This record gives sequence, structure tokens and C-alpha cells, in this order.
Amino acid sequence: MKLSHFRHVVAVSEQGSLRAAARHLNVEQSAISRSIRELENELGTPLFERHGRGAIPTKVGESFVNRAIHILNEVRRASDEVEQVRGGYTGKVVVGLSTVAHIVLLPKLLEPYRRRYPDVQLDVVEGLFPSLQSSILAGSIDFYIGPPPEYSIPPEMSQEKLFDNTRQVVARKGHPLSQATSLAELSEAKWVTTSITAKPEEELRELFAAHGLPPPKLALRAHSALTLIVSVAYSDLLAMAPSQIVEFPLISHAVVAVPVVEVLPAPPIVLVQRFGLHLTPAAELFADFARRVALQRYRQG
Repeated sequence: MKLSHFRHVVAVSEQGSLRAAARHLNVEQSAISRSIRELENELGTPLFERHGRGAIPTKVGESFVNRAIHILNEVRRASDEVEQVRGGYTGKVVVGLSTVAHIVLLPKLLEPYRRRYPDVQLDVVEGLFPSLQSSILAGSIDFYIGPPPEYSIPPEMSQEKLFDNTRQVVARKGHPLSQATSLAELSEAKWVTTSITAKPEEELRELFAAHGLPPPKLALRAHSALTLIVSVAYSDLLAMAPSQIVEFPLISHAVVAVPVVEVLPAPPIVLVQRFGLHLTPAAELFADFARRVALQRYRQG
């Protein structure tokens, strides 16, 4: 097997057809066809089911593609590490960051990191652990920083807590309930829920129930921080969001924290990576900068 075989089979899987894979890799379609045929002959089994509109991996093909992705990621990482150990500043670092990680960590570490590795390509993927888990396991993402999943992480991964966190009720500036001091005063309001957990509406219901209040009225489910911020800033909807939202300069002009007396717990912010994944110097430095910023924030209370 050659690395070109792995690249071709992954491209066909991701692009959905041999023609699209050839266009994506800028090679002749005949080269893709030859690679797939050689692999299937060597393995003694079909890797794709061909049909009029393209190609779909077989069960064996799915397993092979997953392994091929892992191999290509390791090859890319090995090449980057050799260059960086030799004193070079090129390569690629892929990190998954939640909204809180974007707001708390990235502004303080980005410029120092860029000064150290000005020519390293940073690939920042916004998301939460459940949507990024498969990419972390495959090595496509070096590590993830954000709230942990509500379930235990897989045994193939390690988890390191960076700092604890809290949440606040968030409203637009000028909201008629912006000066409320208890959840009871918000019982008639309508809410935006997030997608941090599998059943985000349960978070609000459990919180209200714990204080002897009826279930809140849920009006919108946000699958991104941008949706949540826009929904709150341009309507009378309320949200329970990480405390950092109202501290962020790009957002603070539009929303305020409602000063309720109840404590609103939030999951901690953690760093998750795959066991046995040896980070390149550039990736390790990014993680180390994130630890330093988190430690400074923790010391500041």
C-alpha cells in the first residue's frame, strides 16, 4: 500500500464519487480508479458500492477509511514535527474550541502564539465535544477545549480540567426584566436553549424545579453561540449562558446579565485529547498557552 492509496480512498469517501475525488485532489480519475482497484485486489474485498451517482463505502470500506484517515493524520503530524524540531515554523495545528474557549483563551494566546509560530496554519473548529469526538479519535483534531460531555469520555481519551465555570441569565439591554433579582420574577419569560447537552431543555427545567418553580417557556433552540447571541440581543427572549458572554467586548454592548440571586452552575472547561497522540511542538505550545491563560484566570478568581 502507498500513501496515495490512502489519500485516494479517503477522498472518494469524503467527496462521494471518483469524479469528485479526482477533482478535489487535482488528479486524473483513472488514477483514483486504479488505486481503488489495487486496494480491493490486495484486500480481497470491495471497499465501495458503485451506483449511478457515486460510490458509498461498504462496511469493510468504512473501517479501512477510518484507519486511512488516522494514518494520513499521523503522517502529516510526523512531517510537521520533523520540520519544527529542526527549527522550522511551518505545519498545521487543528484545535476544537467551544464558545467559552474562544472568548476566554483565544484572545489572550493568539498573538503570542503567532509570534512564536508565524507560519504555522491554525485550523480552529468551533464546536462541542459530541460533534468533535470522532475527529479527535481519528487524529484530525489535535485536542479539544470546552465543556466535557454529560457522559464519560471514551477510555481512549484523556481529560484535563482547566478551570471551573458559572452561568448567568442573559437579556438584551433595555429588556423589561433586566433588573430581575430572582428566577421567580422570570417565570413568565420565554427562553432560548443551547445545544450543550443532548436535552438542553432539561437543564432549565431542572433548575426551575429545584427552586420550586414551574417549567420555563421554551421558544427557540440555538445550535451556535451566534444564534443565541442574536436571538437574545434582538428579542425579548432570555438565555442561560456562560458568564463570559456578557464580559466579551464584541457582545457586551448588546446584552446584560440579569442579577438573579440563584447560583447557576456550569460545566468546567477541560482539555481533551486522544491517549498516545504525540502532539507536534506547535500543537503542544498552543495547549500550553491555553493552560497558562486558564491558570491566570483561576488565580484571579
